[in-house]
Amino acid sequence: MSTTFIISLLLGLSIAGYFFGYRRSITLASPIGGVKNLHSRPAYYGMLVALWCGLPTFIIFLVWQSLEPSIISSLMIADLPLDYQNLPKNQLGLIINDIKNLATGNIVAGEKNAIMHAAANHYVQLQILSKWIKGGALLVLGLITLIIVCRRITPEQRARNHVEKIIRIVLFCCSTIAILTTLGIILSVLFESIRFFKAVPITDFLFGLKWSPQTAIRADQVGSSGAFGAVPVFIGTMMISAIALFIAVPIGLMSAIYLSEYAGKKFRTIAKPLLEILAGIPTVVYGFFAALSVAPFIRQTGGLLGLDVSSESALAAGLVMGIMIIPFVSSLSDDVINAVPQSLRDGSYALGATRSETIRNVVVPAALPGIIGGILLAASRAIGETMIVVMAAGLSARLTANPLETVTTITVQIVTLLVGDQEFDSPKTLAAFALGLLLFVATLILNVIALVVVRKYREQYE
Repeated sequence: MSTTFIISLLLGLSIAGYFFGYRRSITLASPIGGVKNLHSRPAYYGMLVALWCGLPTFIIFLVWQSLEPSIISSLMIADLPLDYQNLPKNQLGLIINDIKNLATGNIVAGEKNAIMHAAANHYVQLQILSKWIKGGALLVLGLITLIIVCRRITPEQRARNHVEKIIRIVLFCCSTIAILTTLGIILSVLFESIRFFKAVPITDFLFGLKWSPQTAIRADQVGSSGAFGAVPVFIGTMMISAIALFIAVPIGLMSAIYLSEYAGKKFRTIAKPLLEILAGIPTVVYGFFAALSVAPFIRQTGGLLGLDVSSESALAAGLVMGIMIIPFVSSLSDDVINAVPQSLRDGSYALGATRSETIRNVVVPAALPGIIGGILLAASRAIGETMIVVMAAGLSARLTANPLETVTTITVQIVTLLVGDQEFDSPKTLAAFALGLLLFVATLILNVIALVVVRKYREQYE
């Protein structure tokens, strides 16, 4: 019994509960003069039964799914010989991984003896047994709930109130999960960053001018301490993002103004989807375009002008990234400009203003909060981009203000530090979390500035 089948079974049970509750309410309404004498509409009685059939079983299913791997592993370990059970934790973990790989049919490194084969077969049997017990228990629980809720339906039952209360609780839980997830992400990054700052002073990280996180395995090797000054990485991130915004903001904003205020309906119908296609192109395609077309063109043009241009430069990555984020600015700006009430335009025209004066003095200021939101989204997209930077700007962390040289960004360094099997006990690996925290703080500051600007202009025009 697969997980997909169990989910389909629960969904079908909820649908059946809806129809049973619906028919039950209509049956009860017949002797008392019809559905008009029920407290709620029949659909609410059906939804009440469906929710009581689906929600408890779904919650138990999630709890079962989360606890099932650890319980099965514990039962499998208990069936192993004592020689295996008394092994150190790390060695036992490797053996358990080999058993699981053997159970799934993957190739296992090392000798596959009879004990591991028996353990793998036991593991598979436990998984199958768990799925059948899970499916049967959830089916029985759902049927019992369906019968009990259907039998308790009465014409005076406040089904609508109960349904709305349940939905309100579900919405509250969803919002709480979102908040707790955000908090968990922040705390996980913060705790690992604190571990990093115990090994590397925070002043060296924030104000250091050299980034070379390579550390040796032994203390007597050269370069075992590494250099963790984040200034070159941060400057590279800001430089490429600034170039991208310098390209995307004017083009995107002017495109939005033209499409919403000047373009005809037929042209807008064709042009806006074509412009938004840029957002759907994979970033690796932009990376190839930057590495194979834009970077050589910039290098050749710089050579003709007598400039020393690197084969991988911040300018190439910034230009292509700016093209990529144009839809983020244009599409959102177009939507907020169209949302400006027509009465504001009519009032401006009535006072004798031209179309350009109306756009400049009325429409754009009224839509400024949404425009800033689009620019902020584009800036976040630019700061978080990785693939284009890897392929067009390189990996060298240089402290430079020259966009024609090779630079790197925070996201690229995070990926570089976490590639491969890493143990989170060295400053080299923990530096990725410190960079992530720095990026989070920088984005938070950017959001605060944007909110201040939006609030200022919103108070002026409301």
